[in-house]
Amino acid sequence: MAGGGERPRSPPGGLLGMVAVVVAGLGALSGGTEGGRGRAAAMEQHSVDLIEKNYVYGDIKHEVGVYVKVFTNSPFLVCMDLARSQEEVIDPKYLWIGPDGKNLEGRTYVNLTETGKLMVMGFKEFMSGAYTCTLSHKIIETTTQEEREMFEAYKFMVYAYREADHTYQVFVRFTTKECELAANSQFFEELKRILNIIISDLTCHIIESSYKCHSVRIPKQGLSHELFVSFQVNPFAPGWEEVCHQVPYDCEDATNMRVQEARDRIGEFFSKQTYALKHEFQTVPTIHYVDNSFSVTHIDSCRPGFGKNDITHKNCASCCVVCDPGTYSPNNEVTCQICTRPRVKKYGARSC
Repeated sequence: MAGGGERPRSPPGGLLGMVAVVVAGLGALSGGTEGGRGRAAAMEQHSVDLIEKNYVYGDIKHEVGVYVKVFTNSPFLVCMDLARSQEEVIDPKYLWIGPDGKNLEGRTYVNLTETGKLMVMGFKEFMSGAYTCTLSHKIIETTTQEEREMFEAYKFMVYAYREADHTYQVFVRFTTKECELAANSQFFEELKRILNIIISDLTCHIIESSYKCHSVRIPKQGLSHELFVSFQVNPFAPGWEEVCHQVPYDCEDATNMRVQEARDRIGEFFSKQTYALKHEFQTVPTIHYVDNSFSVTHIDSCRPGFGKNDITHKNCASCCVVCDPGTYSPNNEVTCQICTRPRVKKYGARSC
């Protein structure tokens, strides 16, 4: 590289910043082999190019954050920055060190290319952590042919993540004759039974169900009594584990598809109530659906060992990211708890 000048090395220690890329299974598209070099791109298009090429470039000044969905292959981590990749590099050598502080060469779960790119295959929680690469190369002065060896260090923080499990909170209202009507509770139990039948083949069920009766003043219609019903559509009905065993991995994806289908069926059920009241009943039932009262919101939960943190992991805020060392998650909540006596030194801990 004629007339090349020396660039400052990355300062040791100290977190200077973070560049993050979220990758969900893009490694599978590569077939585990290195792709072509691609065209030069402007730095403003960095993130777009990374995803399109399945490459994540290093940054000599910043730690680069990468989020890899469990059981998928990571993108290729490139042991140079984007600018360096567009230049001639003489006698390059690459040294990759994994989260355990040891050389990654020869590991069965990594793909190391001769051009210094690293792919971690079948990513699991314990593979999370710092991946560092040292690039050494020569600079040859044009006039004197003097050789100088240069060293550049790149650091990637790679985290395993899962999609959040979804549960849907549903609110719906029914008009009733009076709040003390004995049929109110009977109606509520029958409603739950019907809804459970509608979604039973999806191994989903109704949980956290309740109702309250309120007096409601409606403009120009006077006072009425209504049942305010709430319940959750949950994807973990008995037998859901067996369904998961039929899926190679990513059970949360299949689970989320099932519970979304259950939510849609229940929404369709209530939308048909309006039509039935208008076209199928000569006499309006004592307890009947309040038109357009159906509403639904989703509630996220994370598998044990994972949690959400939109500050630490703002570039993957909706993800359930593996709990950092010193934290743990024993249940399906969305927060990794801090260990009072930090003995946990691994990622994805479920207890202290």
